Amino acid sequence: MKCRHCNTELVHTFIDLGSAPPSNSFVTKKNINKAEKRYPLKVKVCDNCWLLQTEDFVGVDEMFSEDYAYFSSFSSSWLKHAREYVETIVTRLHLDENSNVVEIAANDGYLLQYVQAHGIPCYGIEPTKSTAGAAREKGIEIVEDFFGVVLAEQLVKQERRVDLIIANNVLAHVPDINDFIKGCALLLKREGVATFEFPHLLNLVEQNQVDTIYHEHYSYLSLSSILSVFGTNGLTVFDVEELPTHGGSLRIFARRTGSHLNPTNDSVGELQLREEKAGVRSLEFYEGFQSRANQIKIDFLDFLVKLDRQNKKVAAYGAAAKGNTMLNFAGVKENLLPYVVDRNPTKLGKFLPGSLIPIKNEEYLQNDEPEYVVIFPWNLKTEIVNQLSYIREWNGKFVTLIPSLSIV
Repeated sequence: MKCRHCNTELVHTFIDLGSAPPSNSFVTKKNINKAEKRYPLKVKVCDNCWLLQTEDFVGVDEMFSEDYAYFSSFSSSWLKHAREYVETIVTRLHLDENSNVVEIAANDGYLLQYVQAHGIPCYGIEPTKSTAGAAREKGIEIVEDFFGVVLAEQLVKQERRVDLIIANNVLAHVPDINDFIKGCALLLKREGVATFEFPHLLNLVEQNQVDTIYHEHYSYLSLSSILSVFGTNGLTVFDVEELPTHGGSLRIFARRTGSHLNPTNDSVGELQLREEKAGVRSLEFYEGFQSRANQIKIDFLDFLVKLDRQNKKVAAYGAAAKGNTMLNFAGVKENLLPYVVDRNPTKLGKFLPGSLIPIKNEEYLQNDEPEYVVIFPWNLKTEIVNQLSYIREWNGKFVTLIPSLSIV
């Protein structure tokens, strides 16, 4: 396999998590007895541009199908994050009714609803039918397609260039990152701005965020690798912010290369230097992650087996990709973890891919009164602990697995 960005032969393995179905390919009762497609889940390191990337096994159409089950609006903290971003960027870029905004991977309209509320013309690009439909119900125009150079050229011909491109948590999901960024450069107006948010590779490695690795994530991104990708494809990064979302993310601001607006902020060089000091451009930085991931798996299994021997009840919260990665890596089934709870009604009554653990509603958990609840989306721990605070009434405890197993 060669690097998706620089075409260098990939010879260094960052981690091997065995094989698993795509993490959002939930199983229905109708298909419960059918064999699932499983694919190797292995991440390689490019020793030239330092882009981390999964091996090519699963097609993008299979992972982001019409019944894609991830809806952004089910997280109140993520809605708050989106609303605050819109308030800030509208002021910073002086956006008004004469501007035009696009969000790539608009999902269910969780963010564009706030742009629309400002009276700013906007549209979204979203390839999954289920979430695109939810966005349209909010009155948001959606172009239902995958984004890249071809779609960007079509939109340019329709005179739909934009002042602002928003691309939150999508860069990691695109199989051809060069094509995606070239498309962004094409779609921007000459003095337009594009903002991108993505989990920071530095946090993934240093905080053992092994469960953020799954087939849907084609790339794992540092600022150093982004500067290489953007510089080759017509965009220049001029500012960067560090965010607490998703276990630690970056928000980068980019302009078309050659634009006379937005000089480069000191924040770019400062973070680049910090990454250099941490060693992100050296193979030594990535060594040892496999053994740390293995230890998390062992500790999780030991914990569940101990509870089983003590006849203690345990459940999980969040039918999330993070949890599916961990469950399949550890080989956990329903006999050790009887069910997982989720608020998303499109997931209820289905089963987690690979482990086939059933997905229940919150009322089921309230009636069952488990002694322990494992929080899979640990990045939303505060929100979930507050939501499920009633488990304290029966002395229930919360458990997280990252960066190591912890009982709250």
